[in-house]
Amino acid sequence: MLKKGDLFIVLIVIIMIAVSFVGVSIFRGREDDGHKTALIIRDGKEIRRIDLDAVDEPIEITVDGDYNNTIIAEKGRIRFMEADCPDKVCVDTGWLYKTGDMAVCLPNKVMIKIEGKSQDIDIVTY
Repeated sequence: MLKKGDLFIVLIVIIMIAVSFVGVSIFRGREDDGHKTALIIRDGKEIRRIDLDAVDEPIEITVDGDYNNTIIAEKGRIRFMEADCPDKVCVDTGWLYKTGDMAVCLPNKVMIKIEGKSQDIDIVTY
């Protein structure tokens, strides 16, 4: 049986979870300005910038390194299509299409990031 103090703690935790969910939903659901640019970054250096709104036909990019990544960009979206890294988390991330979306291949030190005018997250490298 829950005591009065336990019930209070459970209620506080539920409120915190609800507030967090609403905050994340607002952040992820904010409207893009309609103009998206994909940045492909390797070892903290930008290697390619693609205007996703201007892509007419699919663009395939190969990034070599310790492992190899194949990235495909289409109108309004981009993704890691193939990777020969051990875990393939980057491929499993799927299509990126919203401002702020990111996918990373840690073994090959490659990141894809979508930016737009409403984007306020900067790349941080250590």
